[in-house]
This record gives sequence, C-alpha cells and structure tokens, in this order.
Amino acid sequence: MALRGVSIALACRTFEVSETCYRYSAKLNDENEQIADLLIGLTRAKKTWGFGLCFLYLRNVRGHCWNHKRVYRIYRELELNLRIKPRKRLKRDKPDGLTVPDAPNLVWSMDFMADRLEDGRQFRLLNVLDD
Repeated sequence: MALRGVSIALACRTFEVSETCYRYSAKLNDENEQIADLLIGLTRAKKTWGFGLCFLYLRNVRGHCWNHKRVYRIYRELELNLRIKPRKRLKRDKPDGLTVPDAPNLVWSMDFMADRLEDGRQFRLLNVLDD
C-alpha cells in the first residue's frame, strides 16, 4: 500500500475486507499462561480427571470465573485430552455340555407348538418327550 500510494480504506474496500478485520491482532492474555499451568498441574495430580472435572475444580474450588470455552481451548492446545480406553471384554466360562440321561424316565422335555390348517383354523400342540 505504501508503494502504490493507496490508502488502507481503499485497499480494504477493493478486497472486500473490513478495516477492523485488517487491523485486528489477537491479545495474548497473561491469564492464559496461568490457566495452562493450573491445567497441567491438575492433570498430573489427577490422571483420571477429564476436562469437565478440571474445569469444575477450577471454578468451584479455586473460585476462578473463566469461560469454559476459553479453558477448553487451552486444554486442547496443551493436548491434555484423555485417551479413551477400550472396554475390557468379560471372560465368560463356556457352558457345560448337555448331560445324557442314564436311564429312561429321568429327563423329560416339553414344548408348545402352533400351526395353521389350510382352511385357516389354528391349532396348538403340547409336545412331551422323554430324553
């Protein structure tokens, strides 16, 4: 702009950028370092705490009134996210095999069955078997 002799306002209008956006510079707040130090200390002391517990501790116990989105942004920048552990599978014992009865009339099984005839009538059966 200085080489061409064009004003900032004209250059911003040409490229359809607002002047406030052109002049904006992010302010690095000293509190961000304090938040980062506290989060690092908390995650080292309490390894099982995620972001939610860390934030609630800072707000309710320590009394800081920082925005949760700001604290979460710093939490992610520090890469403090907990890894999600896969669930351990429960070891189940295999069921015992079916026993074969030694003699007749020791084990009986029964079951209901239902069916429909050609003319639409229904019937039910009770099956009783000697295993």
